[in-house]
Amino acid sequence: MPQGNLVSHFDRALQKYGLLIAFAAICIILSLLSPAFLTAQNGINVLRQISINAILALGVTYVILTGGIDLSLGSVVAVTGVLAATLAHPGTSPQIVPVAAGILVGVLIGALNGLVITRFRVAPFIVTLGMMTIARGGALILSKGRPVSNLSDAFNFIGNGSVLGIPVPVLILAGVFLVSHFLLRQTTFGRYVYAVGGNEEAARASGIGTHKIKIACYSICAGLAGLAGIVQASRITTGQPNAGISYELDAIAAVVIGGTSLSGGIGGVTGTVLGALLIGTLNNGLDLLNVSSYYQQVIKGLIIIGAVILDREKASK
Repeated sequence: MPQGNLVSHFDRALQKYGLLIAFAAICIILSLLSPAFLTAQNGINVLRQISINAILALGVTYVILTGGIDLSLGSVVAVTGVLAATLAHPGTSPQIVPVAAGILVGVLIGALNGLVITRFRVAPFIVTLGMMTIARGGALILSKGRPVSNLSDAFNFIGNGSVLGIPVPVLILAGVFLVSHFLLRQTTFGRYVYAVGGNEEAARASGIGTHKIKIACYSICAGLAGLAGIVQASRITTGQPNAGISYELDAIAAVVIGGTSLSGGIGGVTGTVLGALLIGTLNNGLDLLNVSSYYQQVIKGLIIIGAVILDREKASK
């Protein structure tokens, strides 16, 4: 085989499987450095730890695929978690009420984001930055600035229970992933999402309701943030108005590391979950090695910058 073809094949393989190779390499290195890393219990712990970030990342994948961004995710986690906790006191309402309320409020927040972005042509960065402040204020108002506790056992089961040894948050993540994969890869809606992100003007010219697609994506994104807020409140058995700070950055990092282009139109939820898993595995391994959280932030930042550089390199080819 000519050298040029060999290099081309290697380049394509690296682009396609680079994330898996990086993940495998990290796992091998960490397992050599810490015997506790490569155990079934630690694997379950990693999956439980990444579940909230991965759910958020799956949601923001829809938005980034359209060429947008959502910075309000962490605040939506807080306000929906507080709302769900407020409705989840023992004997106050059926289990479905706090869950439905949290997700519905998230969907409404996302729809409002999408409506302002499309109707008034305001940059997504500005709109969702404003919503980040509004939702955080809403969480503080709703909770009067104090944690909401005394939650029912049924509600706490969402974040702390297990089914056949598998944590419930992991099962929720798996369900969100499967539904999202089906929507984006097997439905007309998914094709429209990629079309809008690839070339919005061409999508509009072909008859696609680009505004409706964007509003739907922002609604799904914030709705999943509401679900993440419910899992978070259940897991810590408290509705915390200060929960979710900087969660949006970790979620966006997982999406970018997973290969979804910030320009839109390229990527998918499989890469997003792998990105979240890579971040979570790295954090877990560094914790086991007693590496300071300060250094962990530096390492995570370098990985994010590297992923964006690779994204730009691929886009320029």
